Amino acid sequence: MRKQLIALSVFAFGLTVTNAQEVKFEEYKLNNGLHVILHKDNSAPVVTTSIMYHVGAKDENPERTGFAHFFEHLLFEGTENIGRGEWMKIVAANGGQVNANTTDDRTYYYETFPSNNLELGLWMESERLLHPVINQIGVDTQNEVVKEEKRLRVDNQPYGKFIENVKLNIFKKHPYKGTTIGKMTHLDAATLEEFQAFNKKFYVPNNAVLVVAGDIDVPTTKKMIQDYFGPIPKGEAIVRDFPKEDPITTPIKAQAFDSNIQIPAIVAAYRTAAMTERDAYVLDMLSTYLSGGKTSKLYKKIVDEKKMALQVGAFNQSQEDYGTYILYGLPQGENTLESLLVEIDEEIAKVQTELISERDYQKLQNKAENRFVNSNSSIAGIANSLARNYMLYDNTNLINTQIDIIRSITREDIKNVANKYLNPNQRLVLEYLAQPEDKK
Repeated sequence: MRKQLIALSVFAFGLTVTNAQEVKFEEYKLNNGLHVILHKDNSAPVVTTSIMYHVGAKDENPERTGFAHFFEHLLFEGTENIGRGEWMKIVAANGGQVNANTTDDRTYYYETFPSNNLELGLWMESERLLHPVINQIGVDTQNEVVKEEKRLRVDNQPYGKFIENVKLNIFKKHPYKGTTIGKMTHLDAATLEEFQAFNKKFYVPNNAVLVVAGDIDVPTTKKMIQDYFGPIPKGEAIVRDFPKEDPITTPIKAQAFDSNIQIPAIVAAYRTAAMTERDAYVLDMLSTYLSGGKTSKLYKKIVDEKKMALQVGAFNQSQEDYGTYILYGLPQGENTLESLLVEIDEEIAKVQTELISERDYQKLQNKAENRFVNSNSSIAGIANSLARNYMLYDNTNLINTQIDIIRSITREDIKNVANKYLNPNQRLVLEYLAQPEDKK
């Protein structure tokens, strides 16, 4: 009976994955260059309107970092037709939810409303694009908001500058060496005219994708999109020409200090494949194998059995131009950073010389497919995937084919990718240390 139940659950999971793939959409461009993607799903009376702009931290002037993240906040200040401070109130009063986020590669705004408020969502996003009010009072207000966010999430957070120091040392030329939140001194020094120029350059229809997903009538939606977004002028073409990184052929050694920690960390980081490359999917799977839960190889060996570390992990941070693969550990007791790195390296060496077990491989496949299903299990999730796949992968239909890439990954692929990227001569070794008392 138990075997029958397991077989039934596996069959049901397979059906779920298959069904989740079937995301139908239509895409087209307006004359001003705005790319539009529509997904109709009348199963629930909700609709998500979202816009992704192809602007992130890597697009900034090196002397004016933090602008893209700053604009994530600033463009909620109001427009010529939406009063200052009214944006959130309008959304809440109409039963909606709203949010935004920024990475090194893009900025994303979205609202989810009851479907009878679709026109409101379209109007608000067109207002943000056509009539933003960028004045000194808004800049000053959001400057304080961003400073508080940095204090909370970075400056006063234990290990808050962990990724910052990895990026600073592993990237020498590419703007990925900076941080998304940027430097507060740059924001303080910027003039109002610089903020206005940034808006004029990047927040234009030909640098954006609009997604409308959910309970919609397609012809009606198209007309509203044309009415609200069609008249917006096209911006100047944006040229990107970022410097290429030289391969890492000898180990990079560095130290960083954090006044908020007592327990140090060892970090081994490798520059890896861009998110569009198949290798990035393999590295994601390898991360799950090494540190995805308490039965993962690194955790079980180093934390559970040997009790050498309080925490150990691996994760793949893939981006549009490059990826970064990070392994880390926090030693316990008398164990040193060096001894912890030796243990981590032993597990990497096993992956490079032996195929992982068939049982572990099937677990990895199940987890990867489950993540794929969950990412597209809501209208908001589908809208996000459609926008990201178009903008960063140049393949909107990846929402339907990504599962095939995942399923095509073999045990040999995992071994080969580990050998390709995770070698001692190709990495940064960072000691992340407690700030000495006399330096605090």
